[in-house]
Amino acid sequence: MPRLVLLRHGQSQWNLENRFTGWVDVDLTAEGEAQAKRGGALIKAEGIEFDRAYASVLTRAIRTGVLALTEAGQLWIPMDKDWRLNERHYGGLTGLNKAETAEKHGEEQVKVWRRSYDVPPPPLAPGGPYDFTRDRRYAGARLPDTESLKTTLERVLPYWSGVIAPKLAAGETILVAAHGNSLRAIVKLLFAVPDDRIVGVEIPTGNPLLIELAADLRPTSARYLDADRAEALPATP
Repeated sequence: MPRLVLLRHGQSQWNLENRFTGWVDVDLTAEGEAQAKRGGALIKAEGIEFDRAYASVLTRAIRTGVLALTEAGQLWIPMDKDWRLNERHYGGLTGLNKAETAEKHGEEQVKVWRRSYDVPPPPLAPGGPYDFTRDRRYAGARLPDTESLKTTLERVLPYWSGVIAPKLAAGETILVAAHGNSLRAIVKLLFAVPDDRIVGVEIPTGNPLLIELAADLRPTSARYLDADRAEALPATP
């Protein structure tokens, strides 16, 4: 039966600085590297053997996957990278300190931007330092200038359905190293989480989520490998 491990990247420098990161290519901190390695050690202890891995095109997710696979003794497996697994695009909030943004716009408004399902932040102005249209990893792609959780899920799910799910349906064991919001998209699909509940689903950094799947890709069980850092999981459909 197929098995899936979802791994949210370890702490990044901008996580530490409490800034809206989104698509900015920020690296891991030393703690983030340690979290990724601990995740890999848990994978090894569990005896999970992967057929392939997927990651976003952002360094913090790629390095988390690489560090975990290295610790698990499986760095040799193929890893595909795609921007559709990127974190949510935070639009005009990108790069801002979260506390300072709350002071400027009010905590309630920032909470709406961060935690509502379908209200995006203001769009990112073109031509600035975070104009990702000039980044060659996105060449030819139609990019958003802001995203809500809803539009993030809409961006992730075609890649899941067209690329990752068929490999799982063939019986493969797969690692996805990505971000809190892109992984929420996968969790929402697999567990049929309602729109108003998915915003409350938290995925801890560096803690592998092992999901056992039936042949039709319905989850039969799910658990975090580090039980001490686990978050609540949706019930299996």
